[in-house]
Amino acid sequence: MTDLRLRTEPVAGDTALEQWRYVHNVIVPPAALSLDEVRDRALRYRLENAYVGDVLVGCSTVRPPQDEGEGEDGDAVATVIARVLPAYRRRGYGAALYDNGLAHARVLGARAVETCVLAANEDGLRFARARGFVEVERYVLGGGTVEWVDLRLGLRSGPGDGRT
Repeated sequence: MTDLRLRTEPVAGDTALEQWRYVHNVIVPPAALSLDEVRDRALRYRLENAYVGDVLVGCSTVRPPQDEGEGEDGDAVATVIARVLPAYRRRGYGAALYDNGLAHARVLGARAVETCVLAANEDGLRFARARGFVEVERYVLGGGTVEWVDLRLGLRSGPGDGRT
């Protein structure tokens, strides 16, 4: 019997980079990346591919925390993005990718996490909101026509905020 559980692997080597690129470009065609751009991202961010058996079903990105603000109230904000190919959605793979990415963001010291979703991607927005992400900004990149949505999830818990 074949094991059909999700397996994630850090991206290493050109084959894995191409697979990550394929998923990214299917999910985010207005921001399609070249292989060289993906290589550059792999130097700065944690990129992972997700498989069920040997079938590629998604990918993820974790950008390390960046400090926002000054003083003790500044948040170390990481970005976690999970992408699941349309044919494999609604099976829990996106949740598993997000959980993995959030765990890694915490290890890196993140006190808050952001994600970015195309405004037209209603499934992606619904998914993020169902996990507690709150919209913080909508924008169009310079020279572009596509609207993006940034959402944030607080990881730091405090008295009465209900978050962990």
